[in-house]
Amino acid sequence: MSFPIAEILDILRTEVAEYEVPVVDLIAAQTKDPFKVLVATILSARTKDEVTAAASRRLFSRVDTSDDLTGLTVAELEKIVFPVGFYRNKAKYLAALPGVLEQEFGGRVPDTVEELVKLPGVGRKTANLVVAVAFNKPAICVDTHVHRIMNIWGYVETSTPLQTEMALRDTLPMRYWIPVNSILVAFGQGTCKPRLPHCDRCVIEHLCPQKGVKPRRVAGVPRSSSMANGIKKMVSWNVNGLRAAMKKGFLDVFHEFDADIFGLQEIKALPDQLPDEVKSIPGYHAYWYPAQKKGYSGTAVFSKKEPVNVVYGLDREEFDSEGRVLTLEFDEFYFINVYFPNAQHGLKRLDYKLAFNREVLAMMERLAKEKSVILCGDLNVAHREIDLANPQSNQKNPGFSPEERAWLDEVISAGYVDTFRQFNQEPQHYSWWSYRFNARARNIGWRIDYFVVDPGSRDRVKNAFIHDEITGSDHCPVSIDFF
Repeated sequence: MSFPIAEILDILRTEVAEYEVPVVDLIAAQTKDPFKVLVATILSARTKDEVTAAASRRLFSRVDTSDDLTGLTVAELEKIVFPVGFYRNKAKYLAALPGVLEQEFGGRVPDTVEELVKLPGVGRKTANLVVAVAFNKPAICVDTHVHRIMNIWGYVETSTPLQTEMALRDTLPMRYWIPVNSILVAFGQGTCKPRLPHCDRCVIEHLCPQKGVKPRRVAGVPRSSSMANGIKKMVSWNVNGLRAAMKKGFLDVFHEFDADIFGLQEIKALPDQLPDEVKSIPGYHAYWYPAQKKGYSGTAVFSKKEPVNVVYGLDREEFDSEGRVLTLEFDEFYFINVYFPNAQHGLKRLDYKLAFNREVLAMMERLAKEKSVILCGDLNVAHREIDLANPQSNQKNPGFSPEERAWLDEVISAGYVDTFRQFNQEPQHYSWWSYRFNARARNIGWRIDYFVVDPGSRDRVKNAFIHDEITGSDHCPVSIDFF
């Protein structure tokens, strides 16, 4: 039986009518001006709708036409659109836009995808959205929600949004080309969320195959069948102080994940400094490895299944006093939760970190001879240029120094698997952002939190995620599904 795409989209069109309207649709409802739709769409990339809406209002209070942009400098545009993601680049795109429009298209906004992608800051997603929303012409805008949900439904089996767009052009009835983005963006933000979708209240739950999905856990509702198939959800999070995280909704996040194993780094607390509600979470065994120095470092692991053995540290006093390595042994694998040292300003602790790194790798090699090894935690290093927003200016800084990166090269060369990169080779996916300069809102971050598995366990990892929508720390959680 083929997937009932028309029935599904008709149901969802009615369902999302009460949801929040995606920002570009909201702007289109206020004006049919192709120029303003184009500008709002450029601003919306990698930016939350509410941030895009505010930046668009500020800009359109000063700019009505392409010619109006010529009166603003890049610096002025930066101030107006801040803090949209990559606001500096977008300010440059907007400053260049009038010249390109005039030179290439006589000052008009073109109405085809092929022409629009010639404009600064416009890719296929933006071009399709402008064609559909501003000109009401058949076009399929595929963002992450459309790509993800279409694959969950099994309507397409694709790896990239571009592949999804091309597949939908062949299979999706043309009457849905224009509305499909609005429908699935609203549905993806409101119900079919990227992390723990709300399948329990979904109007199409009875029609959805839920491919690759782990729904949220609801009290009184049995766990999904994935657990019956032996898939384990493992989560790692540097909470940057568990007591602080508790005040920011840590337990809500913890329970929503419903993980089988949950590793924490930088807990910055002794167990007796923590409330009972986190020390004794029903259904979990808790293991604590605080640093000897109060308010510093430390790790913890929560596990639904009791391990056969727990190992605290590396048997090296200079490392173990900081509570950085906590290893749980299970029947089929070792789970190693690690908070790697920071090399610190001026790389003054680089030698300490490299010695620590060598000890960790030696332990991994030793344990991998017995059974699967899963290492998670804050490695305090971005491996490649794709793993941080500003690689050129950080070449000699802690976390991106040649020596730290070379150690991770050695790990990967030995066959160990950076699980996130096993599934995703795209840039702009980060797990840590400075608290300064509004870095998180602008997505100026680093990917320094990892799950790494031994060479023989590559195929046991079914998926890997960065949950960058979760706040409560300067890091976000990362997770894997392990079979």
